[in-house]
Amino acid sequence: MLDQLVPVMILFVVTVVFAGGLIFLTAIVGQKAKKSEVKLMPYECGLPGQESGSTKIPVKFYLTAISFILFDLEVVFLYPWTLVFAENVQALGGPLLISMGFFMGILIYGLIYEWRVGGLEWD
Repeated sequence: MLDQLVPVMILFVVTVVFAGGLIFLTAIVGQKAKKSEVKLMPYECGLPGQESGSTKIPVKFYLTAISFILFDLEVVFLYPWTLVFAENVQALGGPLLISMGFFMGILIYGLIYEWRVGGLEWD
C-alpha cells in the first residue's frame, strides 16, 4: 500500500518545490514597481476606463450558466459509473442500478423543474 503512495508523495514534493522556487525567483529577479497613482488607476487595454465598473448582466445568464454546469457535471459522473457497473454487474448489479436510478431520477426531476419554471427559455 505504501509503495503506491510514494510516487504521489514525490510528485507532491516536486510540485511544492517547483511552485515555491518560481515564487522565490520572481520575488528576487522581478522588477519592483513604485506604488504611484498611475499604477493604482484602473485601465483596460492601456486606456483609462470609460464605463462604470459595474455592468448590469441579466440574472437569466447566470441561471443558464449554472444549469449548464450542473447538468454537464452530472453527465460526467455517468461515465465512471458505467465502468464500475460493467466490472461488477454480477456481484453488485442490483444495488448499483438502483443507486444510478435514484441519481438519474433527481437529475430528471431537476430538468423538469427547470423546464416548468422557464429556466430553459431564452429571450
